Amino acid sequence: MSPNCINVLVTTTQLSPALAKILLYGLGPIFPIENIYSSTKVGKDNCFQRIKERFGPKCTYVVIGDGDDEDTAAKHLTMPFWRIRHRNDLENLLRVLSDDFL
Repeated sequence: MSPNCINVLVTTTQLSPALAKILLYGLGPIFPIENIYSSTKVGKDNCFQRIKERFGPKCTYVVIGDGDDEDTAAKHLTMPFWRIRHRNDLENLLRVLSDDFL
């Protein structure tokens, strides 16, 4: 990950179980607690909007996910969406990010 990039996680899981999973799988260094959002009660659109308000308009946002709800919310807020269905989708994303295309 580039030093000028921030990972933010939006999940449909409630916050406490999501935090437990992140710690269990050793993802704490990748997703700091202040960058974890639960869309259970407010929806993904609302979470993405809060993230844009928090970090501002000068940032580049990329929504990464496997569902239509992420895709729809990203389009609604004019954020690019990278669909993950297979391992090679992640490998292609890494290549694009490494080459600073996003």
